[in-house]
Amino acid sequence: MKAINTEMSMVNPSTDALMKKVDSRYGLVVLAAKRARQLLDGDEVKAEQARSTKNVTNALEEIVEGKISYKVAKENL
Repeated sequence: MKAINTEMSMVNPSTDALMKKVDSRYGLVVLAAKRARQLLDGDEVKAEQARSTKNVTNALEEIVEGKISYKVAKENL
């Protein structure tokens, strides 16, 4: 029997690909959650990959494709 060497992942897109687009896991979670809320409120999906019925998945696809990003605002003290 021939073994097939494929990488299986529960998360699509992969966590490694997502982490290349953000500075921390916390930033990823916040960005994906805010974008998923926008999609839930009716914003149009910008991802070119296969669209999911799940807003969080669509948000993650947009992040990995570079369609959305974020900037950290500095507080004035």
